[in-house]
Amino acid sequence: MTKQVKQENDKCVYARKCGGCTYQGIVYEKQLEKKQGHVIHLLKDFGKVHDIIGMKDPYHYRNKVHAVFDRLRDGTIISGVYEEKSHRVVAVDECMIENKLADAIIASIRDLCKSFKIKIYNEDSGYGLLRHVLVRTGHASGQVMVVLVVSSPILPSKNNFVKALRKLHPEISTVVLNVNDKRTSMVLGERDIVLYGKGFIEDTLCDCVFRISPQSFYQVNPVQTEVLYNKAIKLAGLTGKERVIDAYCGIGTIGIIASKHAKEVIGAELNKDAVKDAIINAKRNGVKNIKFYNQDAGKFMAGMAKDGEKADVVFMDPPRSGSDEAFLSSVVKLAPKKIVYISCNPETMARDLEYLYKHGYQGRDIYPVDMFPFTEHVETVVMLSKV
Repeated sequence: MTKQVKQENDKCVYARKCGGCTYQGIVYEKQLEKKQGHVIHLLKDFGKVHDIIGMKDPYHYRNKVHAVFDRLRDGTIISGVYEEKSHRVVAVDECMIENKLADAIIASIRDLCKSFKIKIYNEDSGYGLLRHVLVRTGHASGQVMVVLVVSSPILPSKNNFVKALRKLHPEISTVVLNVNDKRTSMVLGERDIVLYGKGFIEDTLCDCVFRISPQSFYQVNPVQTEVLYNKAIKLAGLTGKERVIDAYCGIGTIGIIASKHAKEVIGAELNKDAVKDAIINAKRNGVKNIKFYNQDAGKFMAGMAKDGEKADVVFMDPPRSGSDEAFLSSVVKLAPKKIVYISCNPETMARDLEYLYKHGYQGRDIYPVDMFPFTEHVETVVMLSKV
């Protein structure tokens, strides 16, 4: 486990209302012990649970910061997060787990809204323009993307607004207007309009460069993501001869990193925008032994198995809900020699591992990685071999 970390504050001043960090006020070493115990409790029957890998500095690690905007009755513009289990906005100026520059940019946008007389969106009436602001930062590159989520594609004095924002924060690499004109709880709409820059940023992860668009999924803790992915690649034991499947491949991170150590990599992903980024990312890194398919990963692997095709290793990194039985069944039909399962939810991982164990797979070493300090969430990776 990591060494003892001195707390910046005994507790975040927003903790009571925000509810986002359930481990607030708990010394970091104790947080790791709690997570370790939770993973052992759920996964001890599936292999040896090794010591959790914590962070040296567990503060301000989030490279993706989302702020919802609201206007109080007295006209004051606030930005922050939704109060737990509600749509009441808790005003947050600086969060102890969010990137500091991102928080400062959001505060500047809040001030600029007053001078530019930009109306703040009201969820109840549907009136107003600015709904949310999303800031994404490249940990290694230092590049910064600002996404203004608006209810209409028309932003008054947009060029002057961007100019004023960049004068305050010249670090900003690109500004994108995202149009969300629906009465929905979803943050982003489908349409992106580039106001400044390229409309995306790049960041380096495990010596590979990745393009990050407004809609792209990219792990929020880049420091621990490198730890997690390096562990996953090591567990796979790639020798350069293997055919690898990257299921739920997203923008291609795991597959592209694994491609250096494998003969061939195939990525499958349902999100078409993510697949476009994945193809660009492969070209950007000069990777020629990887192909991406815009298909449901489970159906894709079932089709491979039906056609008599084989794979040596399957990397799977499903959402918090885990994998459904149809997907797991397709993995079993494909019958890879190894499955490297990365999960952000040990509860659903335990359920899925039970299915895989009943169908001829067995694990040995389980590694928890703390990707989300001050929250109860924990990432876990395990390698399963076909018995």
